Amino acid sequence: MSRQTDIVADSPAGVERAAALLRGGELVAFPTETVYGLGADATDDRAVAAIFETKGRPQFNPLIVHCADAEMARRLVVFDERADLLAETCWPGPLTLVLPRRPDSGLSLLVSAGLDSVAVRMPAHPTAHRLLAATGRPVAAPSANRSGAVSPTTAAHVQESLGGRIPLILAAGRCEIGLESTVLDLTGDAPALLRPGGATREEIKALIGPVRLPDADPERPLSPGQLSSHYAPRAGVRLNAQTVEAGEALLTFGPDLRKGERMLNLSETGDLAEAAANLFAHLRALDRTGATTIAVAPIPEEGLGMAINDRLRRAAAPRPGA
Repeated sequence: MSRQTDIVADSPAGVERAAALLRGGELVAFPTETVYGLGADATDDRAVAAIFETKGRPQFNPLIVHCADAEMARRLVVFDERADLLAETCWPGPLTLVLPRRPDSGLSLLVSAGLDSVAVRMPAHPTAHRLLAATGRPVAAPSANRSGAVSPTTAAHVQESLGGRIPLILAAGRCEIGLESTVLDLTGDAPALLRPGGATREEIKALIGPVRLPDADPERPLSPGQLSSHYAPRAGVRLNAQTVEAGEALLTFGPDLRKGERMLNLSETGDLAEAAANLFAHLRALDRTGATTIAVAPIPEEGLGMAINDRLRRAAAPRPGA
């Protein structure tokens, strides 16, 4: 059933209105430094279930729980020395830690899709921090878009995808990083990188040592962002393109003298941070040109390039039902 979706700018009144909706079991979209999230009270079964319904998200796909501070996170999950160090060094910021759930956490079991672990993070965006503090509860929040589609980095992107399905979008401009958080599994002896993102593997390794890459099962994901087909525009995506075919749009990277209505450059200077920030917005813009396929130039597989390529490979994967 369609409903009015209000877009409210970040202000004390706007934050309190959003917090009141969350406490009342409603869904609210809000900005983080990574992408816009679709938030619900993580202790409320009905509210968490509404996330899955609104996004069309499979219920076997876990959610990230956003916390106002590390102490809130410690009440939900069991920290070890590695988690303590990473939280002290990297929070607030784009790093999610998967840790054992506390028996008395009070979290909805839907949050972790039946697993004994929970993914937690403390976002760095000031609006997100004010909202979490005002809500006073942990907030489950995947990206604020229909499941499998391109993640939103502006309030307009959220409205385009979820307008008429949620009551409120708390707006605060464009997300700085533009890629989802890194997800690190600390439930085993060896840390495992479940999803590359805003915090690089190299940064994490420098703090806690080697980080392995697990064998992911898309039918039983351990964290968000592990489904084989994800982050997908309507157009097909062709990776590592050296040429552009008729009817294709081009997403390029680095110095490129080609110009055209269906061409966008992630970063003309080859800056991976700029490329990450532009990725989802550029995919959306090229998708709107009506091209049947988006050809993507090669991106270096290093630093943030690892996360960019992860999103592009999932965008290019065969679509469910295709």
